[in-house]
Amino acid sequence: MKIGLIDVDGHNFPNLALMKLSSYHKSKGDNVEWYSIFEEHYDIVYMAKVFTHTPDYQQFITNADKIVRGGTGYDVTSRLPVEAEKVVPDYSIYSFVDNNTAYGFLTRGCIRKCPWCIVPKKEGGIAPYQDVEEIAVDGRTNLILMDNNILAAGEYGLEQLRKIAKNGYRIDFNQAMDARLVNDEIAELLASIKWLNYIKFGCDTPAQIKDCEEAINKIRHYGYTGSFFLFTILRGELDECYHRVNYWKDSRFQQKVKPFAQPELDFTKTRQIIPQWQKDMAHWANKKTCYFGVDFVDFEPRKGFRCKAYFK
Repeated sequence: MKIGLIDVDGHNFPNLALMKLSSYHKSKGDNVEWYSIFEEHYDIVYMAKVFTHTPDYQQFITNADKIVRGGTGYDVTSRLPVEAEKVVPDYSIYSFVDNNTAYGFLTRGCIRKCPWCIVPKKEGGIAPYQDVEEIAVDGRTNLILMDNNILAAGEYGLEQLRKIAKNGYRIDFNQAMDARLVNDEIAELLASIKWLNYIKFGCDTPAQIKDCEEAINKIRHYGYTGSFFLFTILRGELDECYHRVNYWKDSRFQQKVKPFAQPELDFTKTRQIIPQWQKDMAHWANKKTCYFGVDFVDFEPRKGFRCKAYFK
């Protein structure tokens, strides 16, 4: 069979589902390639789309017997075929993925039901999914782990973190962790792990400011000297978001706690109108020379406009 792949989002982050489908079909002896409108014929074309707001693939596909559309951007209930779920991904289809890096999930789902998050609907409650040693294959020891709440996985999650520390893997939980679950045992364990960039937490509500600060102090107590990265959803009132983002400029944090502001996205809609103040606050917060160099009220995202106008 001849298989065509389309990464509809087309960003610089590999689509794990497409890599697994490629590996699965190649194991059956099928020919797999990126889809081309100039190719005479495909038996199956897989189209993967993560984000609802990503423009859909515009070409009309006439050279495929079957087209399979999957991913949250098309259908929150879509799933990989069972036989393709846990195969080793085919990293060769993305030239920008180096030979030391692997992607995967240790767990799926989450115990929280945050109204802005699609995970509870898509994946349900948290459950074990794959052992870290099944992800770190072929000498790939830099691991991008996409778990939504690894710290909520109880003893299984702790076991995986212990294996990560013992084997010396360098990791990134790129969806962040839940600071509310960091006790002393977890803090000591997180401090012992090698991190690719930062330790990441979510800070999406006013209450989580305290949770994040307590987690940060505990982890530092056990010897971690690196930086922290806080995913910060912009939702609700301007003043609250400003306080939650601006809080981390305090000198106590020595510019080692860096919020990343993200306007709230609605995954049920293909078109969204994002308030301009959210766009400007994200611009200010996510460019660290701006964030640490000027207060948001004095930030000038456009010539002749200062953000203090939002507070009038």
